[in-house]
Amino acid sequence: MPGSRAYLWFIAPALILMIVILIVPIGIAGVLSVTNYSLGNASMDYVGWENFEKILTRRSYEKMFGATFRYVFVVVPLTVLLGLGAALLIHSLTRFGNLYKTIYFLPVMAALIAMAIVWEFALHPTIGIVNATLEKGCGTWLEAWGWYAQGCAKTFPLWLTDRDYAIWTVAFIGVWQGFGFNMVLYLAGLSSIPPSLYDAAEMDGAPTGWGRFRLVTWPMLGPTTVFVVTISFIRSFQVFDTVEAFYPQGGGPSKSVYVMMFAIYEKAIQQNLMGIGAAITVVFLAFVMFLTLVQRWLVDRRTHYV
Repeated sequence: MPGSRAYLWFIAPALILMIVILIVPIGIAGVLSVTNYSLGNASMDYVGWENFEKILTRRSYEKMFGATFRYVFVVVPLTVLLGLGAALLIHSLTRFGNLYKTIYFLPVMAALIAMAIVWEFALHPTIGIVNATLEKGCGTWLEAWGWYAQGCAKTFPLWLTDRDYAIWTVAFIGVWQGFGFNMVLYLAGLSSIPPSLYDAAEMDGAPTGWGRFRLVTWPMLGPTTVFVVTISFIRSFQVFDTVEAFYPQGGGPSKSVYVMMFAIYEKAIQQNLMGIGAAITVVFLAFVMFLTLVQRWLVDRRTHYV
């Protein structure tokens, strides 16, 4: 019957957009990843798995994976934990809750390029406020904590130009910029927990805040946590703005901040090696797809047992 297919008219716009915006670009990237195509060339040659072999064997790409995973596995747990902690604290407030929400969410709304410039000045080795603050505290708490055997020798780290500190500095900025977003997601999850569950937990012998958190809050935040962790992983893999702002000509000192998205930009845009850039893009999409499938499996598993 004609009426039985009326739903197709409603889903057709979404399907067309998904095909044009998602499926077609992914297909083009997949095709380019097995070629040596460059912009401006009239033709391209099929190279098979050569681009992927380069990604898996060459030293520069080994650094790419190392920098990416170091960044991800620092930023994700810290943004999740800080986001949860900030959400719990704000949710417990009776006054000024909206003020703290605004303060913590400001880094998310701010343009990261502009904030990167501010951080670049703050972390400057001679005129930056970070090292200036450490210098003023050198004779007191800094020596008490055992930092630098020479005490007040004023030999503080070159946060952005030392390869031992660069990736951790960029990761710190990522945590600062990202945990406010997770805080908002956790606040939404906390607001959906029925207050009666806390009353029931208290009657069952959980009078302390930790007991209520362990028996009620954390289990009820399970689906939210799965979503937050997945989104945090994807956002961390997508880091680019900060790296490009600090190191526009390369991936930092000794390529210690040579993250995956910057590698795609460098190969495909700066060097016009579209084939290898597309191959890195395919690898990136594989990571994202894997994380999405893991999230879907965890959510379905939890729903099945509930």
